[in-house]
Amino acid sequence: QVQLVESGGGLVQAGGSLRLSCAASGHTFSWSAMGWFRQAPGKERDFVAAINYSGAATYYADSAEGRFTIAKDNAKNTMYLQMNSLKPEDTAVYYCASRRSAYISASRAAADYDYWGQGTRVTVSS
Repeated sequence: QVQLVESGGGLVQAGGSLRLSCAASGHTFSWSAMGWFRQAPGKERDFVAAINYSGAATYYADSAEGRFTIAKDNAKNTMYLQMNSLKPEDTAVYYCASRRSAYISASRAAADYDYWGQGTRVTVSS
């Protein structure tokens, strides 16, 4: 059974930083492309960042480019999202997601991901 467990969310002031973690179990993490998405109250789930199976290729939403960094540690079965220069509009529940098939590309589309974590809440105060 595949499990993704996010952690690291919390309350931070604008301009601050947080590092989110996503611990994976139950599948071959090193084969899997993964992503981070977020959902603010009353809004759809939006793409934030994605990474290919090896960690060599990364992709970012325009809103995250230059401020967020996605990384994947295959030895620890953990994915990270380092978030710097946080803004109030970054406030949301952040979800990690994984694709089932081995070695396929990362995607910006939530529908392409097969497994999801329960989410971790990030609140950025102004």
